[in-house]
Amino acid sequence: MSKQNELWKENMASVSNKIEPPYVYSSISPAKPTIVYDTYWKFAVERQSVFFNRLSGQSYPWTKNPVLLSNKFTNAYRASDRVSQYLIRHIIYEGDQSPEEVFFRILLFKLFNKIETWELLVKKLGKVSYMTFNYEKYDKILSTAMAQGISIYSAAYMMASGSKDLKVSRKHQAHLLLIQRMMDDELYSRIQDAKNMYEGFLLFRSYPMIGDFLAYQYITDINYSNLSDYGEMEFTIPGPGARDGIRKCFSSLGGLNESDILKVVADRQSDEFERLGLDFQSLWGRPLQLIDIQNLFCEVDKYSRVVHPYILGISGRTKIKQKFRLNPDPIKFWYPPKWGLNEKIRASLSGNIMTNQE
Repeated sequence: MSKQNELWKENMASVSNKIEPPYVYSSISPAKPTIVYDTYWKFAVERQSVFFNRLSGQSYPWTKNPVLLSNKFTNAYRASDRVSQYLIRHIIYEGDQSPEEVFFRILLFKLFNKIETWELLVKKLGKVSYMTFNYEKYDKILSTAMAQGISIYSAAYMMASGSKDLKVSRKHQAHLLLIQRMMDDELYSRIQDAKNMYEGFLLFRSYPMIGDFLAYQYITDINYSNLSDYGEMEFTIPGPGARDGIRKCFSSLGGLNESDILKVVADRQSDEFERLGLDFQSLWGRPLQLIDIQNLFCEVDKYSRVVHPYILGISGRTKIKQKFRLNPDPIKFWYPPKWGLNEKIRASLSGNIMTNQE
């Protein structure tokens, strides 16, 4: 056995989750947790530790965990991921702050969910604005890019390819028409009038090509802006990956549904970290929100494919698709001002910049 393989086995042993006495079981009754439920919290701690190790300027590697070193995982906090950071800083809070322009920029960016696609549009148009939006012009830019072999969509979300009432031949054309329909409907104004996140979710859900998962993601992105200020702990929808993670973490939900589980887990986060003797470094005092709890279930689904290969989820997937690749482009972390985190970051890090993958 090579030295590299020996190191891999040693490190894997350190992240395995064998039950060794004394073991304190979670009392998340009536649901019945499996050993993967403990892995969920351990993963959250280690992934957040990687975040802060990189942020503080430590040299690679930022963890001894071989699974985290080899594979790509999102941050414990969704808003810390590279694409979310770009959205918050450069899409939402730069440029015209009128409701229609902010809404247009968010939806245009998120329908493709790819920084390079946004920057392509900026390069070709000079400025991305609803005031100058022209379907034919945008279609030509994106169609030309595709003809050159450029991928204009992120692989993060599975996007619907079209709708019967949007009679176009390409997915991006349908999405451009969808944006136009939302703008014609003044959806941004209706979202401002929505009383809570669930009402905003239902507004998105009423449009073609947008299912439960995307509607929840989009209303979360809108809530980063000043268009809304919904309570983030009031409503959540589990995506397919999160449902896989929940299935692995619980042998029985005890009559609860998956959204109930997300809320119970979010409420118990401090108790679970304490039960396991884990020191979780929060986002400058901000606890994990429902969207983060949901995302972590998705990530622990992937993580457990290696750490707990014998426990299968709904999809039955056994391998992690995306491998870790270091992105050298720096991020200066900045969050929605209404969260009150940016002053804390400046005080604690004195303007440190880190390099980061999603």
